[in-house]
Amino acid sequence: MYDNEMKLEFLSKSCNEAFARITVAAFASQLDPTIEELADIKTAVSEAVTNSIIHGYEDNEGLIKIKGKIIKNTIEIEISDTGKGIENVELARKPLYTTKANLERSGMGFTIMESFMDEVQIDSVLGLGTKVIMKKKIKKHLVNVEEEEFASLGGVS
Repeated sequence: MYDNEMKLEFLSKSCNEAFARITVAAFASQLDPTIEELADIKTAVSEAVTNSIIHGYEDNEGLIKIKGKIIKNTIEIEISDTGKGIENVELARKPLYTTKANLERSGMGFTIMESFMDEVQIDSVLGLGTKVIMKKKIKKHLVNVEEEEFASLGGVS
């Protein structure tokens, strides 16, 4: 079972990519991630949402769904679309592979997701869409006892 969950749906418009990043970051913030961990999550979400917009729906409009779950100190983010699907997931995961060579895309979306998250699972069916499930464990950060005591006395650390 999970400790918390959120769901979000929005149109596959590029202006909604930032909305998705910020929403997932706000949800993840309850785990008290570092700035770097939060940046990793936001970047991975951006890549997955952008893939849905550019590749999943191409020039059409559709819905992108995000489900976020928190299980202990791990965030799980599922981003799905009902677009055209990926013909060959293993090929699509290879660095620099792209089906949109005419666009200024680097073909690094899945590689970036995999480097910033602890786990990435991609399920896709042609004509039905794609689901990307990403997990990241947020490390518990030790606080210096002296800094904590100083802060509790009204000092600024």
